[in-house]
Amino acid sequence: MNFHVLTLFPEMIMDGCSTSILGRAMEKGILSVEAINIRDYTTNKHFKVDDYPYGGGAGMVMQAPPVYDAYQALADRLGKRPRVLYMTPQGKVFNQKIAEELAKEEDLVFLCGHYEGIDERVLEMIVTDSLSVGDYVLTGGELPAMMMIDCISRLIPGVLNNDVSAEVESFHDNLLEYPQYTRPEVFMGKRVPDVLLSGHHANIEAWRREQSIRRTLERRPDLLKNAVLTDKEREFLDSLRTSCEVCREAEGENREG
Repeated sequence: MNFHVLTLFPEMIMDGCSTSILGRAMEKGILSVEAINIRDYTTNKHFKVDDYPYGGGAGMVMQAPPVYDAYQALADRLGKRPRVLYMTPQGKVFNQKIAEELAKEEDLVFLCGHYEGIDERVLEMIVTDSLSVGDYVLTGGELPAMMMIDCISRLIPGVLNNDVSAEVESFHDNLLEYPQYTRPEVFMGKRVPDVLLSGHHANIEAWRREQSIRRTLERRPDLLKNAVLTDKEREFLDSLRTSCEVCREAEGENREG
């Protein structure tokens, strides 16, 4: 997998992606990350990439030519026009399902805007996907891009030491992850659940699934609509709903919202 980030702050991208799991994966050649400085494609001596918006208004807008030229140079180098993800609060909210789809690509381009945004004309010409990390505004697209790169990278074989962990963490089967414990066995009077000390793998797995269902109902009941559950697990969920008035109220508020 090759990640290409079109940005005004390449050092921010490289510093953020060159450590920990991503850094090790890059060293092994499993994935690559390059930050392409949009300023390198300006034609003025001051490397200016923004200008006042037509029609007036506060702030500045990134100009189309340097963004287009940066992308076109990359496309010429790759011999194809790769998928371009534009980081914007107006985009579709990024989630695990989207990450799984994007992980199948060979090359992904992340376009990071700044100021009041980017000239709409170049967005229409090169962007294939507009993506958001939530309903809030950041100073630029670099942090969302790095978040998505991290999430997508975990799905690439060989990036994680234990590839199975990418399949059983939060949002697997549209459920939140079960609670985790480690040594010591007792901490400030709180004990690790007995089932986790039993060595009975089937019982442990059943307990974890029930905890995932319970936690999802309590914290993210909206996810349960598309959760992958067995008939027995659906019976367990129904029993939780019956006995948990707070959870039912949370589900109702979520549906209303």
